[in-house]
Order: sequence, then C-alpha cells, then structure tokens
Amino acid sequence: MPEELKELHDSAEEGAHQRSLAPVTVTMAILAVLVAAVGLMSHRSHTEEVLNQNRATDQWTYYQAKEIRLRSYELFLDQLSVFTVQSGTDAAAVKEKYANEVQRYRGEQQKIEEQARDYEKEVAIEARRANRFDLGEVMLEAALVICSITLLTKKRCFWISGTVLGLVGVAVGVAGFFVA
Repeated sequence: MPEELKELHDSAEEGAHQRSLAPVTVTMAILAVLVAAVGLMSHRSHTEEVLNQNRATDQWTYYQAKEIRLRSYELFLDQLSVFTVQSGTDAAAVKEKYANEVQRYRGEQQKIEEQARDYEKEVAIEARRANRFDLGEVMLEAALVICSITLLTKKRCFWISGTVLGLVGVAVGVAGFFVA
C-alpha cells in the first residue's frame, strides 16, 4: 500500500506542475473532504442505531420484570381464592390490594411496551439513514479513486466519471438526512 500512496503522491506533485491537472487535484481534495463528512454522519447514525437498540432492549427487559411481578400477584390472588384463610376480612383487603396492583402493572406494561416499540422504530430509521450514508461514502470513495486514475493516465474521462459518481454519492449522502 505505501508504494501506491507514494505513486499517487508523485503523480499529484507532477499534476501540480501540469496546469491541466489542477482541476483534478482540486476535485480529489473536495471528494476527500466529502468522504470524511459523509463517513462521520454514517458513524453517528450507526451509533444512534445501537443506542436506540439498547434502549429498546432495556425497555423490553423492564417489561419482562413487570410481567414477572404481575404474574406473581395473579398467582397470589389465585391462591387466596383457593385456600381457606383465618380472617376473611383481612383476606378480602389483601385480595383487593393485589387486584389493584395487577391493574396498575398492566397499565404500566402498556406504556413500557409502547416506548420499546418506539425505540424499535427509531432503530429502523437510523439503520436506513446509516445505509444511505454508507452508500454515499462508498460512492464518494470510488469517485476519489477514479479521479486519481486521471493523474496516472492523463485521461480526462476518468476525471469526468469520478466527478459524476461523486455528485451521485453526495446526493445519496444528503438523502440520509431526509430518511424518516
């Protein structure tokens, strides 16, 4: 790899002396900056995707904890209904207390489930956004490589092709901001 970089560096130096290659080197510099910017957005989207996935997992774990507690209360209510107890009035009060707890946990579970599903939707959005940024980054990198071939071959068709691919890469990268 160092040989290739040295060769590109030598070609770039030669391009500095040949004024006809100046637009190619400027285009390559712009493409390099765009690759870095779109790559940064890609990494941020992937990070947000992972964070939202962790939030969703945490919510589902919380939901499961509430489910376990709910089932414990339901089991206790069933036991109170089946077994004879010494004090009927105390048993009725305990039964009512746990019936209220069951209702409360069911309501809490609904909210927790909704929030977990919202996080899952955010994961899907961030995944689509990151995919756009990734594709834009790949296209910009390819455009940079194609433009650099111009410095080696002195054929402008590579510069034009790389520029067009770079513009498409920018469009795809920008589309990542509009994913919903």
